[in-house]
Amino acid sequence: MRRFYTILSTVAATILVAASCFGNKDSVESSLDTLFGGLFPAGEPGAQVVVVRDGKIVYDKGFGIADIETGAPITDTTMFNICSISKQFSSMALFILEEEGKISLDDPVSKYFPHFKAPFYSRIALKNLISHTSGLPDSRPRSQYQWEKYRAQYPSIYDNVADYKLFCEEEESCRYLENLDSLAFEPGTAYEYQNPTFQLVYMIVEQVTGENFDTWMRDHIFLPAGMPGTVYFEPDRQIPNMAHGYMRDADGSWKEADYGETNFFGTKADGGIYTTALEFINWDKSLYGDVLVSSAMREAAHTGKIKTDIPDTEYGYGWFIENKPSKPRKIYHTGDNGGFYTFEGRFPDKDLFYLIFANQPHWDRDKTVESVDEIFRRFGWI
Repeated sequence: MRRFYTILSTVAATILVAASCFGNKDSVESSLDTLFGGLFPAGEPGAQVVVVRDGKIVYDKGFGIADIETGAPITDTTMFNICSISKQFSSMALFILEEEGKISLDDPVSKYFPHFKAPFYSRIALKNLISHTSGLPDSRPRSQYQWEKYRAQYPSIYDNVADYKLFCEEEESCRYLENLDSLAFEPGTAYEYQNPTFQLVYMIVEQVTGENFDTWMRDHIFLPAGMPGTVYFEPDRQIPNMAHGYMRDADGSWKEADYGETNFFGTKADGGIYTTALEFINWDKSLYGDVLVSSAMREAAHTGKIKTDIPDTEYGYGWFIENKPSKPRKIYHTGDNGGFYTFEGRFPDKDLFYLIFANQPHWDRDKTVESVDEIFRRFGWI
């Protein structure tokens, strides 16, 4: 009889735990609905939000519209520009090439760009490029005066600074580095977030592999990671289910804000990927399934190399690492590009991952992410 009651108690406890977990899921879903429904009204540009827990999608909702002209709704198959979240894919290219023995993250930049004149390029390693510790300033021309100085040194297909900013791609975007004569700081000693350093990765990949960057990234990263539809933006490339980015004008109307309206939108390695929420989930699974590189390489990428200007946060190789006393370790990245405003983050020790891909920036991302984390904390997920 005692054994019968023991079994009965165990079954009852199991049912209670299952019911509690189910209730928590409903409570989390309701809380997220309230949060994001208030941020992104129907009929306006909005966002896709997905949460994955213990390897399963537990929340997957679109808010608002992807394209004002067509009225297409945002879904988990909408193609978003993920902006600077693209940087982790460029980092992954270097990780793969290192594990294949084709490069070393300790290689100096001068090895791949011998025409860069300054001697300090021999002190900048590839790992500095992807950790924002290179010391290279972003001195791309942004004013007419800067443009005239630039044109005195370099040929350009562009007639004016406005077209340069709107349409230039990797090679010309990085051309100012050829004659750069000073650093912002000694490599490895400080942090300054930069885009051109990741654009150099584009050229390194092509140089080392002898292949087109887009083709190599598709064959060696996107396809193995379960991302067959993921592409880099090009002006003449047709991208199905593509969202447009929007910004609200002074009169309250929505204006398109992506290629042709947004500066430096055309570069790839620092922010040019278009993908869907569902394909990005496959990317996260491939990271922690060690599909592309070893677990040791992933851990190195997700280990802080330098303190950032964000409290309790370091930068690794293509990711931010947050270590707040009140929360588990979080690995994340943000992205801003025209009207696109994105976030992806994971609590690896809790097997919890989420993303917010938005096509308008008129919401407080930092506050929203903290609100999401608080929802997770309140219901015992972190």
